[in-house]
Amino acid sequence: MLEELNATLKQSPDFEVMATFNEVNAALGRSSMHNPSLFLIDIDTPEFLDRLPAFVELYPNATILGLISEWNPEITRRAIGHNILGCILKPFRDSEIIEAINVYKQRGKVGAPYTISFFSPKGRAGRTTLAALLALSIARKSGEAVALIDADLQFGDLPIFFDIEPQHTVVDAVHDLRTLVPVKLAPYFHEITKNVRLLSSPDRPEYAELVDAEGLLGLIAMTGHLFKYVFIDLPAGFNPLSVASTNFSDTNFIVAMINTGLEIEHVRRSMALFDMRKVQRNKCYPIFTRVNPCTPERKMQLEVQIGYPLAAIFPNEYNLVSIANSGQILTGLPSDTLMMKTIDELADRVIRREL
Repeated sequence: MLEELNATLKQSPDFEVMATFNEVNAALGRSSMHNPSLFLIDIDTPEFLDRLPAFVELYPNATILGLISEWNPEITRRAIGHNILGCILKPFRDSEIIEAINVYKQRGKVGAPYTISFFSPKGRAGRTTLAALLALSIARKSGEAVALIDADLQFGDLPIFFDIEPQHTVVDAVHDLRTLVPVKLAPYFHEITKNVRLLSSPDRPEYAELVDAEGLLGLIAMTGHLFKYVFIDLPAGFNPLSVASTNFSDTNFIVAMINTGLEIEHVRRSMALFDMRKVQRNKCYPIFTRVNPCTPERKMQLEVQIGYPLAAIFPNEYNLVSIANSGQILTGLPSDTLMMKTIDELADRVIRREL
């Protein structure tokens, strides 16, 4: 394989092969003589996979791509967690390397993606609105790529929020996943803004049966190679998809709308279930919407009632919700309301990895 790939690159006018190595210590020690701008490292070899951090440390200005014979979510996720740019399949053509570099660099900083699931005990809690607004805020503040995956497969609303008609859905992506790599998955996402893209829910509820938990997790894992932030908008209630996604995610926001007062008990019971499932408490953060009065004192009162710290509380702003529901979320949102200021504050905390 090494000889074949070496021959491929030597025939390309876009690359100059400086050296090839069969042993990791030789590659680490002798590459400095050549001042390389690109490393292609075989991560099918456990020793090379384990030493990726050493390559990143010794050659911080070089682009590093992991080579793998077939897509393995666990290995590739571990590889990008070591701060390499991304992974590609071997064998490859020279054009595939350039394409992969161009696509992966759009995600933002190297390193593992940050995955957030948005869960609610019941529907109409403001979960989807929060996911959409937070994605826009984080993309604007960080300059990094954010993916929205509409996993509410029967009644997802994100395409309505952005007034779009996507060509592809979660069902399409999961169906094709075994034949995809991240570069080929990228076109399945619909561009919302420069740094925000959406993978839509299907337009027919019965198609939800075509996506299982394993397929959704495979999709989330591969999406993390394309986007620095991956947001999953889940269907309401505990089900196989929400259980799998919340277990996999780095952070989970548990969203409920204050209406009758029963929502406080719903959140408390949900948090207890997350504890029983051994989802770490610091990975699950309750959020209440339509809180009146929306004050620090009220936030403290709610925290005492449910027994958990809250990530945020949001006021009751019918005008903003109406704008989102009418598909004008990109053009009609005011920036000086309490809700939008709270969204921006929450975005700052996510970017700083405080949540």
